[in-house]
This record gives sequence, C-alpha cells and structure tokens, in this order.
Amino acid sequence: MRTSLPRRPGRRLLALLGTAALAFTGAVALPGTAEAANILANPGFESGLAPWTCAGNLGSVVSSPVHGDSKALQGAASASDNAQCSQTVAVRPNTTYSLSGWVRGSYVYLGVNGGPSTWTTSPSAYSRLSVSFTTGASQTSATVYLHGWYAQGSYYADDISLDGPGGGGGSDTQAPTAPTGLTSTGRTSSSVSLAWNAATDNVGVTGYDVYRGSGKVLSVSGTAATVGGLASSTSYTFTVRARDAAGNTSAASNAVTVTTGAGGGGGSGFKQAAPYLYEGWGDPPNPQTVMNATGIKAFTMAFVLDSGGCTPAWDGQRSLTGGVDQTAIDRIRAAGGDVVPSFGGWQGSKLGANCSSASALAAATQRVIDAFGLKAVDFDIENSDEFENEAVQARILTALKTLKANNPGLRTIVTFGTSTTGPTYYGNRLIEQARSIGADIDVFTIMPFDFGGGSDMYGNTVNAAEGLKSKLKSTFGWDDATAYAHIGISGMNGLSDQRENTTPTIWTRIRDWADGHHIARLAFWSVNRDRPCPGGGVTSNCSGISQSDWQFTSITAGFTG
Repeated sequence: MRTSLPRRPGRRLLALLGTAALAFTGAVALPGTAEAANILANPGFESGLAPWTCAGNLGSVVSSPVHGDSKALQGAASASDNAQCSQTVAVRPNTTYSLSGWVRGSYVYLGVNGGPSTWTTSPSAYSRLSVSFTTGASQTSATVYLHGWYAQGSYYADDISLDGPGGGGGSDTQAPTAPTGLTSTGRTSSSVSLAWNAATDNVGVTGYDVYRGSGKVLSVSGTAATVGGLASSTSYTFTVRARDAAGNTSAASNAVTVTTGAGGGGGSGFKQAAPYLYEGWGDPPNPQTVMNATGIKAFTMAFVLDSGGCTPAWDGQRSLTGGVDQTAIDRIRAAGGDVVPSFGGWQGSKLGANCSSASALAAATQRVIDAFGLKAVDFDIENSDEFENEAVQARILTALKTLKANNPGLRTIVTFGTSTTGPTYYGNRLIEQARSIGADIDVFTIMPFDFGGGSDMYGNTVNAAEGLKSKLKSTFGWDDATAYAHIGISGMNGLSDQRENTTPTIWTRIRDWADGHHIARLAFWSVNRDRPCPGGGVTSNCSGISQSDWQFTSITAGFTG
C-alpha cells in the first residue's frame, strides 16, 4: 500500500570545486564586434570527433544522451585523467567571443586555453554553460576545451558554439550565398527534420546555422538537420544561414513553417480510466466481477519491482508470468479489457533505482512489455530512491524514451506526488528533465492526496492539476488544451493515509472536472479498497467510509476525457 508522501526538502546545497580563471593579455583597446556566427567545426559531433582532439583517446561520439540532432560527445574521465577534448580555431585580435555549450555529468568544464572557463556541478540532464572572452592584441588562434573531473565518471557535451568572427586577417569579407530550397523532410510530435540546397562561397562554406524564428537552435556541417525538443501540435518557422571560415554569414534561406504531430494525449485521442488493482494484499477481487458491475475496461496493475539483478517481478517476488497476476490479466482481457503495469510505487526494491543504467532499465521493462503485449506502461516514481534522486529520474526518463523508440505506439505515463498547488521541486525537476532529454512522455499523472491538503479534496485536487498544467505550458510551450491532454489524476478513494476524505460525491466532481478539461487519465488507489467500512480507518481492503461496493470504480468508468 502506498503510504504518505514525506515533505519534500528544499534544494540541497552542493559543494563547489575551486578553479582558477586565467585572463588574456594584450594591449588595452576597444574590442572589435561582428555578427555572431559559430566558427567551430562539427559543433554537434554529427560527423565524428574531428577536428576535435581528446587526450588519451578518452573521447567518443555517442547517440544517447544527446541535446540536439543525433550525436554527442562522451568523455570518459578516470581517476588519473579528466578526458579533455579541444579544438583550435582562427580568431581575430582584440575581439570579443562568446563560448557556450550543453553538458551533463559531474563537474563538467568549458573554457578557452589561457582564458576563462566555467563549469557545472552534476546535472543529470543537459545544462547550458556559457562564458565570454576577448582576444589579445596580436592573437590569431584560440583553443576551446571541454573536460570532466577526476574519478567523476563520463561526461557528455553537445552543440558547442564559439560565436564571433573567424580569423584569417580580415582578407575574406565575402559572405556565402543564402541556402535555397529549404523544406521539411519529416516530423514527429517533438521534432522536425529539414533539408536544403548547399550554399556557395568564394573560399568555402564551413557550416550552416538553423534558426527557429529569430533564435539559432542548431549548427551543422551538412545540408540536413533535425530539430528536437519541440511541443506537439505546434507550428514552428525555420530558416538556415550559411557561414564560412572567416565568420561571414549569409542571408537567411527561404522560411518553412511546419506543424509538429500530435503527441500522446494530444490529438491522438489517448484517454484512459484505469484504477489500480493490486494482487499483493487487500483481498483482491476477481476483476471480471468488478468489470461486470461497473463497466470499467482497464486496470493499472501494481507493482512491478526488482527481484534482484534488474529482473522484473510482481512485488519483486511473484513470477512475472504464470501466477495470480497473470491470471488477473487474462481475466481482464477475456472480458474485453486491458491493463497497464505500474513500475515502482512507494516501497520495495525498484527497477529504476537498482538497474545500473537506462539501457538496462529499458531492457527489464521490455521483458514486461513482451510478456503481456503492452500498449502502455506507468512508472510510479516515489520516495527518495527514485523521485528525489535526479540521476534515477533521468535514468527512468531515458529508458522510457528508448522504449517509445523501440515500441511504436507505446504510451508512457509517469506518476508522482504533488503539493496542493502543483508539482513540488522534484516534480518540477522531473518535468524539466523530460523536456531536456526529449522523453516525449504521454501523461504526467499527479497523486493529489497525502499532501496535508485539509478537507477540500476537490479544490486541492483541481488546484494541483492547474499547477501541473501551468508547469507543462511553461516547460514545453504548450497551449492550455495540449497541457491538459498530457495530465493524469490518480486519487485515493475514501480515507487517505493522512485521513483526508475523498467521498464518492467529491470523486464524481473530480471526474466531471477531468472530463470538462479533457485530461488524459483518471485512476485511484485502489480497487481493493473500493468497498465500504465506515469507521474502519485506513486499511487495505475497504475505504474507511460509507459507500457502495465498487462505487469509485463505477464513477471512474464514466470518465471519457
């Protein structure tokens, strides 16, 4: 049984590593300025490592995790080497440049030799670093670098940009021609693929910068790119500019406007009424009895845990197939229904916390998908081992991203605690990581109970859902309708662990609000408790209040979204 959620602590304090910043020297003079253009070659590592060089051969190009497009740098820092990777470019004397990039890992540095650097502590999702510097009076080259820290493990970097004019003594002042024929070659709910005709230049084109509206979002060396991290069912306008080694930038290409596809829970029509059913305790009912009495068609089956060695099992101890859980699933499907296994919960040994990597977690989850031919999975992310662990959050989200790629049409749901006004710090962090990783989560489900919310369970549930909607809008750039269509509510029928009371009347009002705002999912904990026992307190097989058998399930079955 899920017990009360603890109060969420504030952001923890992080110890800082000291680093000395060197300064460029040179004659005092007003620095030059120029139109910003990324003068680094292969800034997104899409064509391999070159011309980047990595000490000790500790750098490699990987396809996950990435920030933009399809590749990123991985530096394998060890106890004796910080895995520095660098690139030297021509620059102009006495000129200001801006260096930036996206990194993740423990203590990742970005800087320029002989000049300033910046660093971040330990983001589990990509975080942007930036620093500016001014070249010396006679300086014609600069070496930018990335590195991790000793014994801190691998770091990742992507979309590195050194904005400013290229070197070459100013002899090349002719800009490339504008790229032509920009078109969209594909789209998903979160990405747009583009292609264009090559530009020409008197010396040579060295790269292309892709703009979304007025902002540059990607730099590539070829004539195609994929822009990710977009909101579903949203129109975006793109242009492309060419640049040469001297930093000359072309005029913009023709503009192309593309509307992304509908994400899960958006225009795809994904709606789900699926209360939790638990075979582990609480006198579990025959699901066909409940289905016949209420009309419910789906159940969220709790809980898939780790039985050791990143091996999935019901409650971490009952065999995945062949036991009471499979019997319940078979009965549900025989009656025309379906199931969504829930991974995690409040207690027990969880796969998210105990699998060693996102790929291992994805493989373990895939075993459950294959065993039952699943259309959706729910990750119930709670407690300090998963919800309050940013690395584990990222591991789960990355695994879900992998599973969606490997199982077309699979719906992914994340369920987590909330305050009465919306997501807590860790809930906000989960949503931000989902956006950064590009996890394309279909439904963000909050559990509006055990939050010390007082007697107004309807008002507090609605306020929590509205807070979630606002966070989704600000994070993903969605409108109200799209944000609502990615929201789920998972309540607790009758008395919660903190003795908050959600009555059938209140639950009906919550369902009607959910229908009226067209959210994606409605659930509650649990069908086992959907029986009367007024004055019975908080227990596993009844609600603690006066009600009819399966009354909350009947109300939930009326949810259409």
